[in-house]
Amino acid sequence: MAITLLDPEGLPKVGVYRQVAIATGSKLVFVAGQVAWDADGTTVGEGDLATQVERCYLNIGTALAGAGGSSADVVKLTVYVVDWTPDKMPRFLEGAARAAEKLGATPVPPGTLVGVAALDVPEHLVEIEATAVLD
Repeated sequence: MAITLLDPEGLPKVGVYRQVAIATGSKLVFVAGQVAWDADGTTVGEGDLATQVERCYLNIGTALAGAGGSSADVVKLTVYVVDWTPDKMPRFLEGAARAAEKLGATPVPPGTLVGVAALDVPEHLVEIEATAVLD
């Protein structure tokens, strides 16, 4: 594996992600922000944050598979959530957990969650971009 995830002493253990990713692979993969579109470009889970989060992660998995990788190769995630408030975290984690079960990997690399006013289309509640490293 080209990635080691860790929480160094002196930094809090957050649980849903690790503070540091050490990547030693030779191929960088940058996945554009994924939204809750199916393969036909139809929005999935309109109004349902958990379903949209799940779809974003599944789309990232599909993108990485196309590059010869998997969710286990992700070193950094950036998440944008419309009108973010902390009370939305359980729904976010629910969607992430459902995707992890389907993908066979728990997405715990370093990540950043940013609240935004809007995304590209009004139906989209979340967008997630990923950086991966492959051997």
